[in-house]
Amino acid sequence: MRLLFAHAKAASLELFRYPAFSVPTLLFPAMFFLFFVTTRPGLTETRATLFLASFVGFAVLGVAFFQFGVGIAVDRVSPWETFLRALPIALWIRFGARVLSALQFGLASVVFVVVVALLTTSAQLPPSRWLLLGATALVASIPFALLGIALGYWARPRGALPIANVLYLVLAFAGGLWTTPERASASGDLAYVVPTRPFADVLWGAVSGDVWRPAAWIALGAYTVLFAAVARRGYQRDEGERYS
Repeated sequence: MRLLFAHAKAASLELFRYPAFSVPTLLFPAMFFLFFVTTRPGLTETRATLFLASFVGFAVLGVAFFQFGVGIAVDRVSPWETFLRALPIALWIRFGARVLSALQFGLASVVFVVVVALLTTSAQLPPSRWLLLGATALVASIPFALLGIALGYWARPRGALPIANVLYLVLAFAGGLWTTPERASASGDLAYVVPTRPFADVLWGAVSGDVWRPAAWIALGAYTVLFAAVARRGYQRDEGERYS
């Protein structure tokens, strides 16, 4: 475990010292909330709270794409990565360290969104709902972490950042992570063709007290299996090309 935490600390410090990654990842969702939510007329407490849930998902999504997707794509061609793969370190330790680092960035990004929402709107939740929202965001983000890993192993290092940016913004918009359920429901069940829609549904359910939505969780489970298979194949492909 000491080795796991040492790797996680090193990964986090490296990213914090890279402002091109850390600043947008931490501040971008809160800035979006500030510019596009707080300026809306007639923003009730209920709507503000639903927007808060949406942008918590937006914050977590960004960490999944940039921490895993871009991070892996850049690291896998670096001399340091080659050196690490030559060491007798279990793969789970290195991936576990990346997950712990992502959790730190994800939590920080979510905190910025929550602080902005509480200071500028009437959004509020009882303590139990805050815990439920956090737990839901953590569990429901698993398929997106796997999608990020898949991106990291399939994309070229120079192409990973623009691809991640496009996926981040397009999936957030298409899934309703910039709006509320009544606006997102206009697209009906067709929206489930993008994984961010069931993600948004369970987050909205967490703040409304209806977190158990079978169709949404089944869709997230299916996307988890799909993205895990793509990520695994990408890792095997990269291993075969570089270390065979």
